[in-house]
Amino acid sequence: MNFLSQLTGLFAHPAAENPTVAMIEAAYQHHNLDWRYLTCEVTPKNLEDAVKGARAMNWKGFNCSLPHKVEVIKYLDSLSESAKIIGAVNCVVRRGDKLIGENTDGKGFLQSLTEKIDPKNKSVIIFGAGGAARAIGVEIALAGASNITIVNRNQKRGNQLAQHLNSNTPATVNFTPWLETYDIPKNTNILINATSIGLYPDVNAKLNINLDTLTSNTLVADVIPNPPQTNLIKDANAKNCTTLDGLGMLVNQGVIGIKYWANIDVDPTIMKQKLEQIFTA
Repeated sequence: MNFLSQLTGLFAHPAAENPTVAMIEAAYQHHNLDWRYLTCEVTPKNLEDAVKGARAMNWKGFNCSLPHKVEVIKYLDSLSESAKIIGAVNCVVRRGDKLIGENTDGKGFLQSLTEKIDPKNKSVIIFGAGGAARAIGVEIALAGASNITIVNRNQKRGNQLAQHLNSNTPATVNFTPWLETYDIPKNTNILINATSIGLYPDVNAKLNINLDTLTSNTLVADVIPNPPQTNLIKDANAKNCTTLDGLGMLVNQGVIGIKYWANIDVDPTIMKQKLEQIFTA
């Protein structure tokens, strides 16, 4: 078997740090896959050549980190439904002789979420309006969430995301400016932090929310994997909420990506253990 046909990788900006590499390599080794997942430092001006190289060398696929998630689209053959709506790609898979753009950001989160709760007909609050919020909002809406509220400090970005979701998904989506301490509505089923608030090294940062309005009826999720136990997760646990940390989203992105590339179901616990070693070191 040609070794070059078993390459996958990460097209990343040189400054990026990628625990994903160690996580996916651990899964390959555990499942005795004769594959490698390589980090390729690709600057924006070289992105087209990098995609051509992956195509020429018959790579099974690759991931893209910022700032390549949008620009890479013009060099691909087609996109999945959700990637089209999101307008960004973080995972590319070879299908036949075509390179297809996928987005596993929201899919990874949704897979973790559905292990705890079915989002269908649920009321959801998403803090943030960046790439993670966009991907998660699309996937949750397509999964049947009835009502989504985008809460964001930048009103222009928040409004744009709400309008985009309203126009492209069946969910009813509203925007609320995050100008002061946010009171969580009583009917909230799912609350998601899709911002970088609390991300290492700024681990003491907290979302500006009124914890007195958070009840045990709300599932609380944080997309931040490092540290897994953010202040939001700790506060929600203290309120007896069901919680979902960011490790599950990151692990499931890897699970989904490997499924796309190798068509096997890998053991997620192997990847989670590797991440825990990295983030608690």
